[in-house]
Amino acid sequence: MLTWNRIVGKTETENIGIEKIIKNTITNPSIHTLLLAGRDSKGHRSGATLLSLYEKGVDASMRVVGSPGKHPILKNVTREEVEAFRSQVKVVDMIGCENVGNIIDRIREITARQHPSCGEKKFAQVIQPLKIRSVETIHAGKAKKVALDKAGYFVILPLNDKGLISVEHYSSDNRLLRVIEGENAYDIYKMITQNLWVTELSHAAYLGKELAKAELSMTHGFKYVQNGA
Repeated sequence: MLTWNRIVGKTETENIGIEKIIKNTITNPSIHTLLLAGRDSKGHRSGATLLSLYEKGVDASMRVVGSPGKHPILKNVTREEVEAFRSQVKVVDMIGCENVGNIIDRIREITARQHPSCGEKKFAQVIQPLKIRSVETIHAGKAKKVALDKAGYFVILPLNDKGLISVEHYSSDNRLLRVIEGENAYDIYKMITQNLWVTELSHAAYLGKELAKAELSMTHGFKYVQNGA
């Protein structure tokens, strides 16, 4: 008895997103058809890039030939992996179609062509899975405390009545240097880092996390309590 599996997913980008599709496909030799449907992502054009990859491959710089995407350069797959993908699957173009019924009908049509009838000794092509290139996986140990920053420290205060986040910047000897206010965490974080009011990477990461928490507290109505560094 043969089982026919269908995998459904999406990709938004014309580089990393497509690299993940390539790797997931070539490590699963039972995948032989890739159907592109739905609205293509603006600017990135990941669907059109996948179609170009299937039809034309990549050039010497690993740029997808003919892609209309902004940056269709594949840096995390090899040429061998790209060619394995192109030889393993057939890409079916339904880009722009958002009618679920039409998409299902096409899937059934493709499946019917691949599924052998009773008594017919015809099976799906079996491709030896390609071992993909991997990178080192590092386990994160218990984090140490944030290093003291010579540029000082920050006290974050959500001002719910004003719709603002207030950040008090103190020197290491507890003198108030300035108050920064903004409507969102990103704007405040960018101002602080661009002006070099934070100089330790661990402190910058801590600050970004706490500003994001403060913004979420205002959006969702919970009490914000700043964690100690």
